[in-house]
Amino acid sequence: MIEQLHCLRRALALAAALASATGLAHAQTTADYPNRPVTLVVPTAAAGGTDTIARLFADALGKAMKQPFVVDNRPGANGIIGVEYVAKGPADGYRLLFTYAASMVVNPSLYRKLPYDPLRDFAPIAQIGRGGNLLLVRKNLPVNTLKEFVAYAKAHPNELNYCSWGLGSGGHLTMESLKKQAGISLTHIPYKGSSPCVQDIMGGQVDAGFGDTATTVELVKAGRVKALAHSSSGRLPSLPDVPSMTEAGYPFKNYSWYGIFAPAKTPPAIIARLNEQVLRALQEPALAQRMRELNFPDLPLTTPQQFTQTMRQDLEDWSRLVKDTGVQLD
Repeated sequence: MIEQLHCLRRALALAAALASATGLAHAQTTADYPNRPVTLVVPTAAAGGTDTIARLFADALGKAMKQPFVVDNRPGANGIIGVEYVAKGPADGYRLLFTYAASMVVNPSLYRKLPYDPLRDFAPIAQIGRGGNLLLVRKNLPVNTLKEFVAYAKAHPNELNYCSWGLGSGGHLTMESLKKQAGISLTHIPYKGSSPCVQDIMGGQVDAGFGDTATTVELVKAGRVKALAHSSSGRLPSLPDVPSMTEAGYPFKNYSWYGIFAPAKTPPAIIARLNEQVLRALQEPALAQRMRELNFPDLPLTTPQQFTQTMRQDLEDWSRLVKDTGVQLD
């Protein structure tokens, strides 16, 4: 009996020592984070708006945290491939996600068997900007306003087409909302990214489509495409003559944003450290100016908790829009 008690005491002492050592190692790992390169997964192809802004923040975070933040493009399936890759990855802060709003707050309403849950499987770090997309048309389409576009589409039923960066993407759903409100028919051509979609509008192979403001405003200014409306609530300072869809008579109030996420079980101390550095970057004059140049002047400074609440509200708002348009994907 005495020997059994001694064995029990030794076992408890060993367990306590192991727990202490594990806790100390965990604390040290968190305290010196990051001590090696961090992968920033982008679920889109290179050269689009998401990739462009992700690389800005990869550079800023790398300089601030003294370790490289390496962009890893994993496009496909409306963002699902890249997002799932991060969701199922290690929760140690070394594989993060930089993504656009639709992959997190639209996909859950579109897909019956989505392989991730944006609230359960991720720890939001920080929201990056807030805005919308531009409705673009080829430069030789004989319209200059949204009202003229609707009239032309009605006069030429089923003749016009439009592209988006994928089935169920923001560009797809926004146009479907416009189609339903205006009572027009357009043929949808889904692409694997926003950049090739815009390229084909410029080339005249496609009549219309929504494009991100980060990469298309200069094309509008150069006369390579025409912009008829903006899907955000107000006008862009860089294109003051382009009205919002709501101003033009076709209400649309769903915001777009970018965001940085980690897998759900990432240590809170790492989430807090990353949030702190992202907010510092957003307040750096050079980066803030670059974001304005990319037509994201609205840069809310959000805590992880505030960003989570934004996601919850957006999940509700986009769910209503998905139901209203009738779009459903397997």
